[in-house]
Amino acid sequence: MEVLLQQIINGLVLGSMYALVALGYTMVYGIIGLINFAHGDVLMVGALTSWTIIGVMQDATPGMPGWLVLLLAVIIAMVVCATLNFTIEKLAYRPLRNSSRLAPLITAIGMSLLLQTFAMIIWKPNPKSYPNMLPTEPVALGGAVISITQITILATTAITLAFLMWLVNRTNLGRAMRATAENPRVAALMGIKPDVVISATFIIGAMLAAIAGVMWASNYGTVQHAMGFMPGLKAFVAAVMGGIGNLAGAVVGGIALGLIESLGAGYLGKLTGGVLGSQYTDIFAFIVLAVVLTLRPSGLLGERVADRA
Repeated sequence: MEVLLQQIINGLVLGSMYALVALGYTMVYGIIGLINFAHGDVLMVGALTSWTIIGVMQDATPGMPGWLVLLLAVIIAMVVCATLNFTIEKLAYRPLRNSSRLAPLITAIGMSLLLQTFAMIIWKPNPKSYPNMLPTEPVALGGAVISITQITILATTAITLAFLMWLVNRTNLGRAMRATAENPRVAALMGIKPDVVISATFIIGAMLAAIAGVMWASNYGTVQHAMGFMPGLKAFVAAVMGGIGNLAGAVVGGIALGLIESLGAGYLGKLTGGVLGSQYTDIFAFIVLAVVLTLRPSGLLGERVADRA
């Protein structure tokens, strides 16, 4: 029972990070129909930026509390990632908005490789240890243990997702997003500026990716230029599982994928005596994706992608 509880905790932590990144995928796709494969690398930029800021602040203000250093690093990482994603959308994606759907997709893959290359040049290719800025004492929870970092990840994700749902469903910006997703040309006739709304969507998605990147680095304790590829790919799987274009589906898909990976890897290792285990975690994501697409192509909660005139 303790093993099950521990794997559930690990799965919820992992799934919450997937959910944040998947929301960025699904928001962009819901509005302009683009799969932004550079999104995982925005996560990487956020993590490496926060690593740099933490190092600078520890040298400049050694007496500052760790949680405050981490908070400031997250805020600066969000600003950097938002600026980066805004620039990518304006320079790389906007000129191709009316072209065939293959061109923006290829461009997104190219942007992913470009970001990785720039990160490798700026931060060097070697993995770097990410400092733990929060207390390290584990908290006992019914036979399982959870760290302060993991509790912070779960709380931050819950607050962030609640705020995003409020933003999309209760604010003028959210209504403008939904109107643009429904029909950009009609939305423009109603006084909405689709370009502004699309840029805002990219900015919000980048901020979510930055938060996820810092949480990922804090949880695993390492950063490097290629760290965003697999989380980004799995977050895309989570978005497709939940129903691409569906915000609630992205959350459900992320949490479900995290639980499946954690439980699958934990029990597979136990059943095989350690021969198979955590090193095969990545397999589960793509097996689940194949099963979901076969049985329910629209995802667990169904797509919410508007028909475009």
